Amino acid sequence: MFTGIITGVGHIAAAHPLGNAPSHGKRLTITAPPGYLDDVGLGDSIALNGACMTVTTLSPAQSQFTIDISAESLSKTAGLDAIGPINLEKALRANDRLGGHLVSGHVDGLGHVTHFAQAGESWELRVLAPPELAKFLAYKGSIVINGVSLTVNRIADLPTGCEMSINLIPHTVENTALGHLRTGSSVNLEVDLIARYCERMLSIPKV
Repeated sequence: MFTGIITGVGHIAAAHPLGNAPSHGKRLTITAPPGYLDDVGLGDSIALNGACMTVTTLSPAQSQFTIDISAESLSKTAGLDAIGPINLEKALRANDRLGGHLVSGHVDGLGHVTHFAQAGESWELRVLAPPELAKFLAYKGSIVINGVSLTVNRIADLPTGCEMSINLIPHTVENTALGHLRTGSSVNLEVDLIARYCERMLSIPKV
């Protein structure tokens, strides 16, 4: 489990194919901030842009680790197949503060940035979510975008999906990889865990 509070911005330093067939995934080498890996062990979970991955090798002296990502996961996520900045969050401990909201690290779908511009001292980010996720989005509800726990300020149901508007304070832009987004960027979305269970319970036919 995670909270959606980014604990470091890393960098995908290399992305090597694990084979020549389309069914093969990739091995990613990620450079983390200095000291970030001091309490990380082999097999630990780290969320990369909101997708939970397993640490397969560690090089603390170089502040690097690797993960193996399957072709299936690559097809369902964004920003995990090429060199560039990436949001990092270590798995939640039982005695940690829940600063964001409960996050599973499982990507529910891909969104697309429709607008990203400065608004006063902050930034407005608008993302179009796929139609199947619209029922989970609500005014002042929670959403995870590329691993960051955020609050929805406005929603608009459109024929092509549900567009949500989010306000990013300068701290969020400066301390996550969200500042690298542009109009048209694909982003990983995870809907609120409680909303997902509520929707399932309400959709079961009564006997």
